Amino acid sequence: MHSPLEAVLHHPAVWRGNDCVRTAIPGVSTGFPELDAALPGGGWPVAALTEIYAARAGAGEMRLVMPAVAQLTRAGRWIALIAPPHVPYAPALSAHGVELSRLLLVRADAGERFWACEQALRHPGCGAVLAWADQAPERALKRMQLAAEAGSAIALLFRSPRVIPASPAALRLHVECAQSRTVVRVLKRRGSDLPLPITLDLHRPPAAPVAPSPTRTSGAFFLEAIA
Repeated sequence: MHSPLEAVLHHPAVWRGNDCVRTAIPGVSTGFPELDAALPGGGWPVAALTEIYAARAGAGEMRLVMPAVAQLTRAGRWIALIAPPHVPYAPALSAHGVELSRLLLVRADAGERFWACEQALRHPGCGAVLAWADQAPERALKRMQLAAEAGSAIALLFRSPRVIPASPAALRLHVECAQSRTVVRVLKRRGSDLPLPITLDLHRPPAAPVAPSPTRTSGAFFLEAIA
């Protein structure tokens, strides 16, 4: 019979500082085994907030999330794009295996985007929320984290590296380009020591069965070629 302390320690919401606790947080594979190996749950954490800081727009941040987005849309889940900086480039998304019929584009100003994030994350059919916001009050981030915990979606918040304040996010990544490759640094994760920077070749087909784009070679495929 387990003691009360053992029951607490074995609760899935509890993580220990000396353990990455892969079983505590379910994850959706990123499509890149090197990155999956560094993330608790073996991928993008479900029911948790992830922040992605790109050194510059098009550093590979969108290619990084495309395998998971494609996988979720093919499974019939909805993907909400909230306040993206540019209109999504549909042909590139489709070429990466994304089912466009499962995408929702939400236009929202600074005062509305976190409310929109909360509503989407709490919807049972939502697979992932991709949101963009440089200015994010701590209270708004906490509400977004709570909304993520209440649902079963991935919450991805793209932010500028000019602002990296304290945050309740379970996972925080920094993404930058280096000699045609993408370097991912884990700034925060649920676990002990942070892993070394991970270098990815995003032009190599990911592990997930996603059709690669035959024409685009830039990590900024989501942001470029906008009429």
